[in-house]
Amino acid sequence: MTGASADLSLTNDDHDTYRIIASGGDPGDRPVGRLVGAGLVSPNPYTAGAWIPHDPRGVASRLLAAYQKDLTRAVERMGHIPDLEALHVHFDPHRWYGGPGSEFLGSPAEMNARVGEIVGNASQELCTAQPGAPGERDPEIVRVGVARNVAALGRGAEVMTLYTALAYDDEQTRASVEEIIAAGGQVRVSRDSFQRMIIVDGKDLFVDNLVVEGAAVNSGWHVVDRAAVTSMRETFRIAWERSTRRQDLRPAPSSGLSERQEAILRQLDAGVAQQAVGPRIGLSERTVAKELATVKIAIGANTLQQVMAWWGRSQGMDSHTV
Repeated sequence: MTGASADLSLTNDDHDTYRIIASGGDPGDRPVGRLVGAGLVSPNPYTAGAWIPHDPRGVASRLLAAYQKDLTRAVERMGHIPDLEALHVHFDPHRWYGGPGSEFLGSPAEMNARVGEIVGNASQELCTAQPGAPGERDPEIVRVGVARNVAALGRGAEVMTLYTALAYDDEQTRASVEEIIAAGGQVRVSRDSFQRMIIVDGKDLFVDNLVVEGAAVNSGWHVVDRAAVTSMRETFRIAWERSTRRQDLRPAPSSGLSERQEAILRQLDAGVAQQAVGPRIGLSERTVAKELATVKIAIGANTLQQVMAWWGRSQGMDSHTV
């Protein structure tokens, strides 16, 4: 009897060959291999070169029974797979499986809801990096975020928050920092550029959307792949180590800029138009624009107005420094 592994993909020529044999004719040189494999014909033991046709309905019934038996055995075997997978704890324990990679959160509401859910369960470590200008953040979201940080501190988690120097110019951010520090959190200020992120207990990562084109502003990704989260945790650590420890957001007496950058800002502060700054201090217009772009990145500013506000604040504090 033909097994369940038979090739049942018969061609039109196979159909014509079976019709000839079933009607008592001679198929001649026509190939009959697939018909034999499917159990539809068999050699006539009494006549060389002749074939005996078989009822296709009986063949189909026998094959169906064979397939059902094979399927039953396969289902039984599948039931043992979880037992096999459970043995992974004994296989090279140092290996990690990243698990499902990530989920796209297509709106600010979805992003904030998922952040609230995950941060609300933080128990070990909460790392937050905020590179943007404080004025771009919804005050209510800032308030909620501070409350989550304080709650995480209450659960015993270590809370580390990284800002840019521009954060000093925002009253709500200064108040938020004071509240976080008073609750036991750590805050640092960086003059280098860094990526926005939230990392919870080294297992959950939230980052801005850089993948889906045309998505809503402030959409983002929730990443849980172990390798990706660990890599970004190291990126946060590097930015944290390069940042400045302090108990408030006041900039240091020194601006931290190069002499050339300070010269450009002094000209702008004196009311000189950006296009006219270069000739006054021996730089090309392109170099002036490049240096200003570097300053923006360093303090987390998006506009020249924000740069000048930060510069004015920094110079004002220098004048009061003994």
